[in-house]
Amino acid sequence: MITKRIIPCLDVRNGRVVKGVNFEGVSDVSSPIDLANYYSRSGADELVFYDITASFEGRKLFTDILRDVASQIFIPLTVGGGINTVDDFERVLTCGADKVSVNSGAIRDPDLIHRAAKRYGDQCVVLSVDVKRVDGVFRVFAKGGRENTGLEAIEWIRRGVSLGAGEIVVNSIDTDGVKNGFDLEMLEQVLNAVNVPVIASGGAGDVKDFVELFTRLPTIDAGLAASIFHFGEVEIPALKKVLAENNINVRC
Repeated sequence: MITKRIIPCLDVRNGRVVKGVNFEGVSDVSSPIDLANYYSRSGADELVFYDITASFEGRKLFTDILRDVASQIFIPLTVGGGINTVDDFERVLTCGADKVSVNSGAIRDPDLIHRAAKRYGDQCVVLSVDVKRVDGVFRVFAKGGRENTGLEAIEWIRRGVSLGAGEIVVNSIDTDGVKNGFDLEMLEQVLNAVNVPVIASGGAGDVKDFVELFTRLPTIDAGLAASIFHFGEVEIPALKKVLAENNINVRC
């Protein structure tokens, strides 16, 4: 049985971790360095670091903060934000990232996925997809959820995998920060479309949401969340204990 991963996410803006609802109304949370250290010690399986305004502001990711975060942890680190070229992959990998997440950059230049996978391997390339329902259709959004690309999400994810993406993070804008549970309908469609690891993001409000995620969608690989971990609403050791009690395989 595949071990399910629990992954906290650090959304970083101007050097601070922030959190909002439906990708809007963000507020300050904490230092990314302090939180990274805390999660590494608390049993998180991986950590995701997003520079959430890099693409929108048309700049490169802040590597000084990334280096400090990477130095604090002993778990895999995925990094995204402002990734537009293979050189950007190189830059963040050199700073301590284990995997690189690409979103808006891949939408502009889909072949970036192929070039990066060819150089660093599929396992290094994570396609992050921000998805929102528009007139009943799953649409891909870019630039931190600000821009509707018009792309149909499931087809875009399938294409990304065909180009070499070795993992998919599905961010549901509809459920982000709402804390009413993961978007199971959308996630099921993604799982049926691809055969690479899929990470669910957006909507976790408490422990039962993770139990439901892994029970209803047994082939999902991981659950990602932010605010419930940042504000201590859910402690990772306690979450893993409940998951294990529900016969869900986790690393304790």
